[in-house]
Amino acid sequence: MNVRDTNGAALADGDTVMVIKDLKVKGTSVTLKRGTVIKNIRLTDDEEAIECHAGQVRDLVLKTCFLKKA
Repeated sequence: MNVRDTNGAALADGDTVMVIKDLKVKGTSVTLKRGTVIKNIRLTDDEEAIECHAGQVRDLVLKTCFLKKA
């Protein structure tokens, strides 16, 4: 699989990424602010999504179009 971030950089398991846009998390009152750093991402079967843990939110799935490699 060829998973890429917004800028076209290749992503791999364990990489660190940064959120480029404020994102509301469904089902919670948490908002991921622009510039939030997320460590130890996990790739999924979908090339446009990753799994991660962000602060208080566990088992979060984010689209790669809102991330850039840190």
